[in-house]
Amino acid sequence: MSYLVFARKYRPQNFDEVVQQEHVTRTLKNAISAGRVPHALLFTGPRGTGKTTVARIFAKAMNCAQGPTPTPCNACRSCDEITNGHAADVFEIDGASNNSVDQVRELRENLKYMPAHSRHKIYIIDEVHMLSLAAFNALLKTLEEPPAHVLFVFATTDPHKIPVTILSRCQRHDLRRIDLSAISDQMRRICDQESVVIDDAGLTMIAREAGGSMRDALSLLDHVFACAEGPIKTDLIAELLGSAERRQLFELSAAVFARDIAQVLAMIDTVWRRGLEMKRFYCDLLSHFQSMAIIKLGDKAVRLVDLPAHEIKQMQSQVRDVSDGFLTQALDLLFQIEPSIKWSAQPKLALEMVFLKLFQSPPALSVENLIKGLDQLRSVAHPAERTSSQEMGPRESPPSSQEQEDQSLSRQTAPTEPARADARPSCVAAPLGAPLWDCVVRHVIADKPPLGAFLNKCRASFPEETRLELEVCGNDFTFKNVQKNADYLEKICADLSGKPIKIVLTANCEDTGGKRKEKMKTERLKQKALTDPLVMEAVELFRGKVVDIKVI
Repeated sequence: MSYLVFARKYRPQNFDEVVQQEHVTRTLKNAISAGRVPHALLFTGPRGTGKTTVARIFAKAMNCAQGPTPTPCNACRSCDEITNGHAADVFEIDGASNNSVDQVRELRENLKYMPAHSRHKIYIIDEVHMLSLAAFNALLKTLEEPPAHVLFVFATTDPHKIPVTILSRCQRHDLRRIDLSAISDQMRRICDQESVVIDDAGLTMIAREAGGSMRDALSLLDHVFACAEGPIKTDLIAELLGSAERRQLFELSAAVFARDIAQVLAMIDTVWRRGLEMKRFYCDLLSHFQSMAIIKLGDKAVRLVDLPAHEIKQMQSQVRDVSDGFLTQALDLLFQIEPSIKWSAQPKLALEMVFLKLFQSPPALSVENLIKGLDQLRSVAHPAERTSSQEMGPRESPPSSQEQEDQSLSRQTAPTEPARADARPSCVAAPLGAPLWDCVVRHVIADKPPLGAFLNKCRASFPEETRLELEVCGNDFTFKNVQKNADYLEKICADLSGKPIKIVLTANCEDTGGKRKEKMKTERLKQKALTDPLVMEAVELFRGKVVDIKVI
């Protein structure tokens, strides 16, 4: 007999041997035991997870001489024929090569014939999503009401490509990816049966390479057995698979966290000189940093990482003293260069540039450090404010409306009382001209700050006692806002001067020379702000840069 690869030699022969698909096998066993077997089943899931295997076991269970039974005997004629792949009443059809409507019509013609010697005629159509739309339509009526002796079993990796009319006629079972530990345990049992010595780290590397597919894992194990002589070491497996050893990934991440750029570049060069594909090494490195970022989240997130227990402990030890910001920054930079690694003619250079950029960029500050920095900046800023206030002397704030009323009342009750030297000047009954206009502006700023900002740009003149000419400088928006509040301004002027005053508005934009002078003044203020010691200290403290300066 010719050599059988492990994927065929160790294919499960009953439901209990199927690895980590209990949610499917349990349902099928209960349905068979209760006599509630549907006439059409659909198995979906990633490659190598057991779709065709479960379909064959189901065919055995239905056609077994002792059945229908959830535990086929694997000794009767039907079980033996299905195991060897030449059963007369179980038809395995490749949907990719038998996808035309004519072939489906031929299948329909054969359905009316009874089984040769078994209980059911079972049609297993693999990769059923490859059938044409016309073939699916030709199968609709037969799939809805097949003969009593016919069962359909479909398998596919892309269920979204199957028409809804077909999906509604099938009982669907989704098979899941197999965990790393389950694949490793299955390979360990095979190694024991084959009397081959291989360490656990090597099996874990093969299982990780399989990506949740048991068939891929057994094919890789077959490859490793064929290339090795005697005990199989991890470095040999890494060389055969073309992937980096886990030890190299941990050493590289340790150098990154230690900010040792020379060591990082040396390790990348070592991987390149060994002939490993840099794109493959990048994928392993990205997955490694992703796992560490998840583990950094805490114990509840550890279950999201499909890694051996000793690697999880090693990662927890590495990221214990690493800030979340730096780890996220490294993972983000690695993820961003995926197109460069994939399409670049020099992927080694692209990977080196990532770590050069990472070490040149300042580490992101955490929220705690940011709060500490703000507190430190506040402690530095307060003494400066006190010093400047002492040098400039006390500033008088404009009197509020309540203070004006109090002052007015005191003047009415005590008109002969001499004024105190330090008393604030009252705006009530202010003389015409600049004093009255200043009082009006202060009153408006306290009541309506946006309007007060517009009035600061205006020029006022009193050609008559009851007439105020207001020249509004600025754009049309400014003029309309002042014009809309003209009645409000006339009322304030009347209250403060004690006589009615008519306000006449005129629009006058600033001349070019005035704008140029204003722009030059603004630039000087911005330059002065950039060279301010407090601003420079804040930029250095937060490792930032000044993006914009607004003169207010």
